[in-house]
Order: sequence, then C-alpha cells, then structure tokens
Amino acid sequence: MESIVKQSLLYDFYGELLTEHQRAVYEDVVFNDLSLAEIAEEQGISRQGVHDLIKRCDKILSGYEEKLHLVRKFQETRRMVEEIQKRTRQFQETGDGSLIAQIEQISSDILEL
Repeated sequence: MESIVKQSLLYDFYGELLTEHQRAVYEDVVFNDLSLAEIAEEQGISRQGVHDLIKRCDKILSGYEEKLHLVRKFQETRRMVEEIQKRTRQFQETGDGSLIAQIEQISSDILEL
C-alpha cells in the first residue's frame, strides 16, 4: 500500500483515538502536505519534534490496526463487493444461474468478516 494512502486509511479509521495536538500535526503532514519546518513554526516546536510526533502517530495508528484489523477488513469487504458487482453483471449478460450461488457465497463470506 502506498505510504500516503496507508496513512490516510489508518487515520480515517483510528485518527479520533489520537490527541487533538497529534491529529492537528498529522493532518498537516498527511493531508495538507506541509513541510516539517512549516508545521514546527506553526506549532512552536522543533522540526525534530514534528518528525518524532509523526513517527509516534504512525506507530500508534499501526498498532491499532495490528490489534483491530479494521482497515484490512474494510479492504477485503470492498474487494468482495466488487466481485459481487462483477458476477451480477455477468449474470445479467448471460443468465447463468450458477453465478447466483457464487454471489450468495461471497455475501455470506462478507457477513462472517
């Protein structure tokens, strides 16, 4: 997973668990694409402090994912829904009844996640 995409997904799922200060700095780096120097000046801390805070936030967010697996489950569910959509289009085009059983199996798998 590309670094920015990974950081964005982790933040979307677990960002509310960071402190307000951590969220503000993390958002400036990941979403606002500000430099460490810009954030340091804005927050009144050193560039090294910003760097350390970002690394700490990455570690915290990754730790939540290691325990809860919400991002992994989301991505797996998304992949399975795309597969259902594909099979549904195939069914509409061909009328192949065996596709319905496949769709039912995939949807059951989603419910078990």
